[in-house]
Amino acid sequence: MKVEKNYLLLLLLTCVAIFFVNLNSLPVNIMEARNFITAREMLNDGNWLLTTINGEPRFQKPPLPTWLTAFSAAIFGIKSVWALRLPAAIMALILVLFSYKFAQKLTSEKLYAFISSLIMSTSFYIVASARDGQWDIYTHGFMMVCIYLLYKFFTEEKHKYQNALLAGLFFGCSFLSKGPVSLYALLLPFLIAFGIVYKYKNFKSRWLPLLGFIIVATVVSTWWHWYTIKFDPAAAEITKNETTNWISYETKPFYYYWSFFTQSGVWTIPAFIALLYPYLKNRVINKKAYLFTFLWTMISVVLLSIIPEKKSRYLLPVLIPMALNTGFYIEYLFRRFNELRDKKLALRSLGEGWEVFPVYFNFGLIGFIGIVFPIGGYIFLKDGLAGNWLWFVLLAVALFIIAIFIYRNLFRRKIATVFYLTISFIVAVIWFGLPLSNAITNNPEYKPYSELNTFGKEGNINIYEFSDMTPELIWDYGEKMTILKVDDQITVPEENKFGVMVSENNHENFEKAFSDFDKEFIIRYDMNPKGTDSRTHKDRLYRDLFIVTKK
Repeated sequence: MKVEKNYLLLLLLTCVAIFFVNLNSLPVNIMEARNFITAREMLNDGNWLLTTINGEPRFQKPPLPTWLTAFSAAIFGIKSVWALRLPAAIMALILVLFSYKFAQKLTSEKLYAFISSLIMSTSFYIVASARDGQWDIYTHGFMMVCIYLLYKFFTEEKHKYQNALLAGLFFGCSFLSKGPVSLYALLLPFLIAFGIVYKYKNFKSRWLPLLGFIIVATVVSTWWHWYTIKFDPAAAEITKNETTNWISYETKPFYYYWSFFTQSGVWTIPAFIALLYPYLKNRVINKKAYLFTFLWTMISVVLLSIIPEKKSRYLLPVLIPMALNTGFYIEYLFRRFNELRDKKLALRSLGEGWEVFPVYFNFGLIGFIGIVFPIGGYIFLKDGLAGNWLWFVLLAVALFIIAIFIYRNLFRRKIATVFYLTISFIVAVIWFGLPLSNAITNNPEYKPYSELNTFGKEGNINIYEFSDMTPELIWDYGEKMTILKVDDQITVPEENKFGVMVSENNHENFEKAFSDFDKEFIIRYDMNPKGTDSRTHKDRLYRDLFIVTKK
């Protein structure tokens, strides 16, 4: 089997190994919980269009990712975290495969396309988003398909209507996943960079299909928003508040994103070197395509930096063109690394000899981590290894062996082999390392909300939340939970006896609200992965259960 004829198959297998294995290893986070609760209420209550969370309107995010999540849950089970995260993993696979096809169209070089797509599939935030059942991977995955089709539309004379209309459809799917986020952070930089480098040629023959693109994109993007505003008065206010967050919530300085290349994880140093345009421009296989990916990356960072609201996970769209940009550098190393001189480096000015330093450092560091993990990992994880020894041994052995081969091939200047071994390093961490997450969740007082649901049903007692709905808790509870205190209004249940979950900061308010009732503390339900002695122990992830009885 010739490798160059099977790049797409190898890429598919790599993505499956990275995105789909051990999907249920990590606990459900706050963003996922919001999505999963809404999906559950779609299935249980039929709230497919006027979406809800814990029975309340949930219009902050468009519904397409939640629809896909609900479909998967309907097939595999609403309690399966693997099933709930499966659509996100599929979207990441689509993102990488279409990026491969795009890179191949851009350069006509299959090896470059393969390299850049492998970099993308193993970049830190791509991997994290692929295994996280929330919105980001959907909006950018759909938009990458749109971009691929638009590239074909602007550069090919055949199938113009087909490419334009399909691009409009996938644009709409991206908008239905997270509004205009990907339009602003991924598509707009692409269009600007494309216009600068390749120009928009033969535009007269494209204006009519382009109009079709705009019509389809607009209809698919806006119909749900129109529907919610028309049939639920709360939708307009929720949309307004969500838009206001862009300028008033989580605000950070302009330069906050300018360490963006570190979000690629193991590719941090190669990504940085690839951004040194004067250095690399005469070394790449396609100077024009390299300039395009460089501009696409930098324009995306600048546009994101303009928006006051900033979070590190918002850098996900930057990683897409940056992976394509980094691929040019790695492909150059494939061709030339064995020829680069490395003698008497200390006596040289910046030149070919210095080029080997970042390569040895980057891959040598990865190898070093693999070498020291058996000892360092044991020291760090020893208190939680009971019942996890098999996974630890498998991970330690795998990383150690891979590290040995990385050093061996690095010294022999076989950079292609080193690159593929780095991919296998990531796969080993996914396969054997993620199950070890149990080793760091050592909260002796851990008690999930699912047990609270069982307690209520067995005791035939209704359970209420006093205030402050926490998505992770409601998700684990398994059904909606009525909140008694909304703003300054407190609802008193009609039953003579009921349970109330009270957060740490609401004990005083709870005592005042039910001063005329008998109250008995029962137990604390704590869903923090770590105990109270940890800095990561969060007040919002535990509640105290009180049984309230009318006098």
